[in-house]
Amino acid sequence: MKKNLLSVIILALLVVNLVMTSIMMFSVVGATNSTTKLVNNIASALELEIGTPEGEVVAEEAISMENIKVYDIKELVIPLTKGVDGEDHYAMLSIALSMNIEDEGYATYGETLVEKESLIKSEIVEAISSYTLEQIQADPDMVKDDILNRIQTLFDSKFIFKVAFSDTRYQ
Repeated sequence: MKKNLLSVIILALLVVNLVMTSIMMFSVVGATNSTTKLVNNIASALELEIGTPEGEVVAEEAISMENIKVYDIKELVIPLTKGVDGEDHYAMLSIALSMNIEDEGYATYGETLVEKESLIKSEIVEAISSYTLEQIQADPDMVKDDILNRIQTLFDSKFIFKVAFSDTRYQ
């Protein structure tokens, strides 16, 4: 009889546990859904207010490798803005510009980029020299985005879609 009574108690506790779990599940799911809805509403409101600032690069759709041509600018030595330490620093680097050969701007400027290399170098030097060594080392992507914005503004086209550094050394 004791075993039977113990089994009934265990069964009753299992049923109570199942009911409590169900109640808890429905209350948590409801609260989670309302929280998710609130977060989505806030995010969409911020997106509408913030938007994309003028001149900011927006991630473009992926460009296949066969439609990319790379233009290299070798061994630039650029003086940097004096930092906290007050010392003169230099950036020695090579830059690779990735171009989309299917873009309209490439048809206009792509093949004659060699003739305009001094203009491109001027924009690169102007961009990099406005940063300190600490800023460049902390966030090189910020510098790359600045260079990309300047070059895209120079050509008034987005056929150059990426800037990459190679052989980077700082002194």
